Amino acid sequence: MSLLSYARMILWSFFGIRRRAGADQELARVKPGVLIAVGISIAGLFCLLVWTMVNVAVRTFS
Repeated sequence: MSLLSYARMILWSFFGIRRRAGADQELARVKPGVLIAVGISIAGLFCLLVWTMVNVAVRTFS
């Protein structure tokens, strides 16, 4: 599986709108270590994005 496939699987799980049949097929082929690393990376990027947006909003409106 490619990193893009892992990222797509993680993002679908964040939204919670993945079909069960598709998820079962993908979970049979994943490597847990890569899945955890990609999940932590995406969560970190999301936190960085929120932090940046808050800093921009505070500087703009104060």
